[in-house]
Amino acid sequence: MSKKQRARAPLSRHVDTFLEMLAAERGAASNTLQAYRRDLADFSAFVAARGWLPEDADGTAVRDYLAHLSGAGMAPSTSARRLSALRQFFRFLYADGLRDDDPCATIDSPRQGRPLPRHLSEDEVEQLLAAARRRGGAGGTRLVALLEVLYATGLRVSELVGLPRSALSRDSQMLIVRGKGGKERMIPLGDAAAEALAAYGAVRGEFAAKGRESPWLFPSRSRDGHLTRARFAQMLKVVALEAGLDAARVSPHVLRHSFASHLLAHGADLRALQQMLGHADIATTQIYTHVLDERLKALVARAHPLAAD
Repeated sequence: MSKKQRARAPLSRHVDTFLEMLAAERGAASNTLQAYRRDLADFSAFVAARGWLPEDADGTAVRDYLAHLSGAGMAPSTSARRLSALRQFFRFLYADGLRDDDPCATIDSPRQGRPLPRHLSEDEVEQLLAAARRRGGAGGTRLVALLEVLYATGLRVSELVGLPRSALSRDSQMLIVRGKGGKERMIPLGDAAAEALAAYGAVRGEFAAKGRESPWLFPSRSRDGHLTRARFAQMLKVVALEAGLDAARVSPHVLRHSFASHLLAHGADLRALQQMLGHADIATTQIYTHVLDERLKALVARAHPLAAD
């Protein structure tokens, strides 16, 4: 039976009742109901081969179904979604007294693996900076400063736009950043970012409210008094297009990932990177070692003389 045939096949009355409950009591959208119907129809077809209705399946049948999905090459995220549908279905049966147990109660979700962070190449970052430099004027000067600081420090976008003037050290070589949980960390700026900030200092007053001395490093006339996350993200998309890059691939968080990936590729210590990024757990920082691994694998696949064999 094809997927389309399974989706159209009549379901058991208990599955229909469950779907009606989702619509009436939880206000589930049409697309959500269709997704549940497809998932439960697929499970129904699987257990029907054993002579069972879906509401009669036991834990072994559910585990066998998940193993079947894995063997068919189903993505862990899809298997996890189908298990979620089954969990809700069996909880509904248990709550309504239609079953005296929940066969999904002791079944763990499939391990999905952590997605690797998206990042730009070093050449792409340079293209982005070059496009910002071509802007000129006060707006271009501010944008260059924002990009240079972000790429030099790997700040979270909320940390970047919310920097107070006092965060910049007297010699303009360090930033003192207050991150998650109110924890402070010191991050070196580097020459390019320090020079960009020095140039920006000459035009900074043009972005503050008239007649007021703003406490923010990147002031604006917004309600917050400083550049907003949304506005900076929008500026980044525009300059990405000007740089000839796919704007969908460029965001403040992607630049944070690029900073970390490039620093690690050039031999940075993982503990030092953890401190600069403000990660509480080094396991969070270690994801960038996987990015490096993938890059090395790709290099070997392209360059190794036996790769084509």
